[in-house]
Amino acid sequence: MKEDRSEIVVSEQEIKKMVQHLADRISEDYRGKDLVMIGVLKGAFIFLADLVREMKIPISIDFISVSSYGSSTNSSGIVKIVKDVDIDIKDRHVLLVEDIVDTGLTLQHLKDLFQTRSPKSIKICSAFDKTSRREVNVDIEYMGIQVPDFFLVGYGLDYDEKYRTLPYLCHLKIN
Repeated sequence: MKEDRSEIVVSEQEIKKMVQHLADRISEDYRGKDLVMIGVLKGAFIFLADLVREMKIPISIDFISVSSYGSSTNSSGIVKIVKDVDIDIKDRHVLLVEDIVDTGLTLQHLKDLFQTRSPKSIKICSAFDKTSRREVNVDIEYMGIQVPDFFLVGYGLDYDEKYRTLPYLCHLKIN
């Protein structure tokens, strides 16, 4: 797989520092509140696991699985729910945890969906942000690292189910 990758865009050390910073902010902001953190599968599972281990408050965790890429490098723009959450979010604070915000379409769709379930609040946390590709304006209250407009893999991000377990983020060269 090494021949498919180019330079590292975000190092493992930068990611660890970002996770600690976000966990501290979220812990402070939600102290004394009933927080449900919902990871967007599959990409956010590594980030969510690292994040919750650094949290200093009690939380509930759930997952939702959506698809908009398939085996392509570009989002189809169509968001398909593969697995919904199991936890009732009514009257609870919800934090959607995503690996990367690209077009914003998936997160806007999820925010709209969860709003119909009467939570106290819905906010977004993302490890990475690719603002250059944004198609809809979506508020990201807890943003990790802004990244360039490359197709990135590692730290949960994949290409055709490969590269997710890399501890850093790198630009994928497709030959």
